[in-house]
Amino acid sequence: MYDIIGTPFGYLMKLIYDICGNYAVSIIIFTLVTKILLLPVNYKTQKNAARMRLLNPKLEKLKKSYGSNPQRLQEEQNKLYEKEGINPMGSCLPMFIQMFLLFGVLDVVYKPIRHILHISKDVRTVAVKIASDLLVASDEKARAFDMKDLRCELKTMEQVNLHPEKFRDLAENFRDMVYHFNEHFTIFGANLGKTPSMHPAEWNKEALVLFLIPILSGLVQLASSLYSQWYSKKTNPNMVGGGCMTGMMIGLPIWSVWLAFSFPAGIGFYWIWSSLFSFIITFVLNNYFTDAKIAEIAEKDKEKARIYAEKHPGKKTFMQKLMDQAAAEQAAQGRVNENGEKISRSEQNRQDKDKLKEARRRMAEKYGDSYSDSDNE
Repeated sequence: MYDIIGTPFGYLMKLIYDICGNYAVSIIIFTLVTKILLLPVNYKTQKNAARMRLLNPKLEKLKKSYGSNPQRLQEEQNKLYEKEGINPMGSCLPMFIQMFLLFGVLDVVYKPIRHILHISKDVRTVAVKIASDLLVASDEKARAFDMKDLRCELKTMEQVNLHPEKFRDLAENFRDMVYHFNEHFTIFGANLGKTPSMHPAEWNKEALVLFLIPILSGLVQLASSLYSQWYSKKTNPNMVGGGCMTGMMIGLPIWSVWLAFSFPAGIGFYWIWSSLFSFIITFVLNNYFTDAKIAEIAEKDKEKARIYAEKHPGKKTFMQKLMDQAAAEQAAQGRVNENGEKISRSEQNRQDKDKLKEARRRMAEKYGDSYSDSDNE
């Protein structure tokens, strides 16, 4: 999947690299371009979230009225969604698309030998095997890796930089191409193919830059998490937030810092800019989707839903399909009474008979026929 989705993004990355000539700068530009490409997806996701937030008071009223009857509550909620022109699952598809495309973005960032240098897979496979053996031989705690490892090329680049002579006999001028590329794989003089360390052999400029990359990565992610939590509480004061959420908010950035210290610095460098651009986009969209703006969008969506229903009277909407599915599931599980309690089979049969009587009575009235309950016996 990574390879398939990463190919088109790879050509974009190579184009950017050919223009600027520095991979670190290319990562920044590439990340910005991909975030812009994904902006419509982010817009739709946050618009749907904002509309759901505006609908919360009505949903709460329904819960108070029908909380004891789950079936009726679900039906009323679905009717409300359909009336307002909201798809409660509307955020799922955009998020799926975004995650799907991110596979390609990560493949490009983590595999510059393939996407920038266009070295064949056979040569890369041999190079990765050599790099893995070198890493295991030099570090007892290190684990072997192969082509299935998403970060295999960054790890290989690091070993080429440390032991260029070991890759001398590879085809396609592999050693010289990668070694030369490593010279442009830098930011402020630090090679992004190297792994940051908390205890470098020497604290020089490169060691300091490499050390700061994981730290900055964690700080940006923490700032983004803090902002998201603040905004959620601001827009939804009744939101319940426990220690678990706070723990995740702090724990995830710390975990990302640890990961960034475990892999070549190019990974942490990408995380910095990806988190930063995501934070900026989220901030801008949150300020754009004010309550007044969302109310305006809601009216337009309701009008679109009304027009669609008029033009397609026989076609079921997504919400109607959900309601039918819920009804079918409820029927399969056994119906419930007005208190939400499951009724017996005999009670279900009595209700079915009553419905049949009512249907026959209406048909008789419609066509002027006489009718009595005895006709059903």
